[in-house]
Amino acid sequence: MRFSTSTLGALLLAASATPAFAQDVPTTTTPDAKDAPAAAPAAPDKPFKITGGATLISDYRFRGLTQTNGEGAVQGTININSSMGFYVGTWASTIDGSGKTPLLTGYGDAEVDLYAGYTKTFSGLTVDGGLLYYYYPSGVSGLNTDFFEPYASVSYTLGPVSTKVGGNYAWGGQKGLDFTANNKDDNIYVYGEASVAVPKTPITLKGHVGYTDGSLGLANLNGNDRNYLDWSATAEAVGGPFKVGVTWVDTDISNSKVGGLYRHGYASRFGRGSSVLAYVGVNF
Repeated sequence: MRFSTSTLGALLLAASATPAFAQDVPTTTTPDAKDAPAAAPAAPDKPFKITGGATLISDYRFRGLTQTNGEGAVQGTININSSMGFYVGTWASTIDGSGKTPLLTGYGDAEVDLYAGYTKTFSGLTVDGGLLYYYYPSGVSGLNTDFFEPYASVSYTLGPVSTKVGGNYAWGGQKGLDFTANNKDDNIYVYGEASVAVPKTPITLKGHVGYTDGSLGLANLNGNDRNYLDWSATAEAVGGPFKVGVTWVDTDISNSKVGGLYRHGYASRFGRGSSVLAYVGVNF
């Protein structure tokens, strides 16, 4: 989802050479996992509790955009949760920085997210906030990739139904977000989610809608377009520590064929379009 300077230049060049057109809890495995890393378990009875999990997913999508060229990823997380509501943790995934995933060219083969925050529940209402740090340990030397992103969310659960709204904001001036000459390099991501547990089954149905605006929204054909929507629908089954799920994910990024330049459409060609993902995971 992040751009190297050379990748952005290539996209702008493609845009100028064609007719005018337009442009995401560590313990879960949906494509929007990192947009709410603080969805830690309720404060434990013991002073500290360690939780975590591992996942195999058929395509790592972050806010609707592939990070693995449409191929599989291995992901894992570990959290330390305090009885007072504070927590720290890390989430990691394999990625494709080889150039096959244009937005990650030079970013290496791994993404590691470090986070810390605080969460509190009041009669079904949970507030949560913290700070994320995106780290690419095997990125090309000299390429600026890493950045911080504060986040906050409010969720409410009533019986089998849960809802959530939240936002992530990465402030400007961070070198890992500096993709254009005009220095408008901050980014905001806001989202809403809902889920319902199907009675007498292990299945939960989930929906997600998100909006990106800023330097991380430079994913369309038009290099001046800095925003897009993503959405997804998931069916997940949980049994003990194990879970399996299927997710449909899409964005409103242009899928134009641009005069035949992209046979299946721009969004489809570059992993920004509609896709069905599958995953299996285990939590502890």
